[in-house]
Amino acid sequence: MRRKRPCHTIRYSGEQRYGAFRLTFGARSVRYKIFIQRYEYLFMMNKTLRQRAVLDVLKHGSIASQEDLQRHLRRRGFKVGQATLSRDIRDLNLSKTAHGYSLPQGDGGAGIALPPVSRLVREFVLDIRSAQNLLVIKTIVGSAQPVAAALDETDWSEVVGTIAGDDTILIVCPDKDEARKLAGRIEEMLG
Repeated sequence: MRRKRPCHTIRYSGEQRYGAFRLTFGARSVRYKIFIQRYEYLFMMNKTLRQRAVLDVLKHGSIASQEDLQRHLRRRGFKVGQATLSRDIRDLNLSKTAHGYSLPQGDGGAGIALPPVSRLVREFVLDIRSAQNLLVIKTIVGSAQPVAAALDETDWSEVVGTIAGDDTILIVCPDKDEARKLAGRIEEMLG
């Protein structure tokens, strides 16, 4: 008699199942959710680092083709496929000239595009508290700065400025009515 070989084996609380994944979410669901969000944040940071490397390579001169850009990135430790590289080129607004890829003209160069503020708030914000004209926003560890940068880019009249630490953002509003209005807007994004 032939023994079945498992395609996937998972040991969970002493139980072993073959051929299918079984995950149960109960009291640990919050921990799993935070793990998944941290993984997505790390992916986002990897993208940011890769795009900064692309900009750094192009600061030293234009690159003739995507293959050359791939080689330069591989030397810097980024193994990247053609599809990913094409998305990065589009995201960074790079232009293809007769001499190859180069940084966009005007605006003083390309910046790294952040995801929409609604997505960042939905994925990383845990709590919002107001104190007079100030809002204190608690986020998942390590995600306060991208959220604050996205809030700064919105040009909302309720936001005078932001200060971000590792997991906390302080938002200064003109007055407490504007702070209440902004808190409501952010809570709507949380769903």
